[in-house]
Amino acid sequence: MDLIDSLNWRYATKRMDPSRSVPEDKLERILEAIRLTATSSGLQPYEVVVVHEPELKRRIRDVGYDQPQITECSHLLVFAAWDHYTPERINMMFDLVNIVRGFRNEGWENYRQQVLSTYPQRDPELNFQHAARQAYIGLGTALIAAAGEQVDSTPMEGFLPDQVDEILGLRKRGIRSVCLLPLGYRDDANDWLANLKKVRREMQDFVRYDAQ
Repeated sequence: MDLIDSLNWRYATKRMDPSRSVPEDKLERILEAIRLTATSSGLQPYEVVVVHEPELKRRIRDVGYDQPQITECSHLLVFAAWDHYTPERINMMFDLVNIVRGFRNEGWENYRQQVLSTYPQRDPELNFQHAARQAYIGLGTALIAAAGEQVDSTPMEGFLPDQVDEILGLRKRGIRSVCLLPLGYRDDANDWLANLKKVRREMQDFVRYDAQ
């Protein structure tokens, strides 16, 4: 399937077949796509927690408004953003760039100082919200990557983040849950949405050129 076919194929799956597991190679490619996606200043200010253990999924479903995909899915991805931009985290990423590229660039080092003089001084909640928006870029990439692998998914904001953070021990690692993405395979027999047509606005009602 090409990209547009894949996007036409995907939908927000409401019921998944718990007997079907996503193959490890497909999961790894989806995760690699997320890892390679864009983030502001290349900081990658979030992590992806892969939940596979049934009891953990059950506990998250309990604080996820009883959405069945959370326990029916093969793997549950939890996107968790940094709770703050600290000098240590910023320097870690800038240092990594220098290590991987094998040289130091004056312009890049000047930009490091600009970021260091700005981000850590901001309100932590403001920084968390900025990091959370970066996580949503990863979520979008994951949706497309999963569709390309013919793996079903459902983006979710309907859960209690503080409770998920506690279940997974995220706060002690300096990250906070932002969104969930169950990965699995649709249950055609029980998913009322499975065979309905995709509905989107027409292109002329959705895209404007030159703000006209």
